[in-house]
Amino acid sequence: MPVPYPDVTGALIAGGRALRLGGRVKGLLLVDGEPLAVRSLRLFDRLFGGSLVVANDPAPWAPLGARVVPDVVPDKGAPGGLHAALSAAATPWVFAAASDMPFLSAGAIALLCARRGAAPAVVPRWRGRLQPLHALWSRAALPALEAALRAGDPSLQWFAREVGAAVVEEDDWAAVDPGGRALENVNTPEDLVRLGIG
Repeated sequence: MPVPYPDVTGALIAGGRALRLGGRVKGLLLVDGEPLAVRSLRLFDRLFGGSLVVANDPAPWAPLGARVVPDVVPDKGAPGGLHAALSAAATPWVFAAASDMPFLSAGAIALLCARRGAAPAVVPRWRGRLQPLHALWSRAALPALEAALRAGDPSLQWFAREVGAAVVEEDDWAAVDPGGRALENVNTPEDLVRLGIG
């Protein structure tokens, strides 16, 4: 069955040491008895032309059968993860999401895809902050990201502004994701309890 967005690769960015969670692999935390990453990759298979996981240690991800790619430019955190995803994708667009987002939704992703135009990225703003790890990125942004990584340690929020990302503002986002649930992620033990993650 054809997917709605064959020109997009779904990428789970699985970096980070999860120190506040005792070093657990956050994408393998369970929601409703299933690893977060399994849920996300299944959604990607339904929507996109391809999917991958960015992780420097492929071992925890091997049982999922996903394509795993490492950072190309090491020790650059989430920007390095996005760079790896854009470098590895065979499609012109990448939907990049953190691996610890339990409630990715087809409706929220569809809004981002509908806003594609000439801008090199489509990024939601929620509670006053850009959300570049739940965003659509064009491979056209790759040279600028590579240059920024080689020059220093840019944040993804800075980079989104720097390249002129199209922004989905909060009122529009709330129409498809009223409580910002698709943007939730797991950072602390309190988040585990609040979101019902095991």
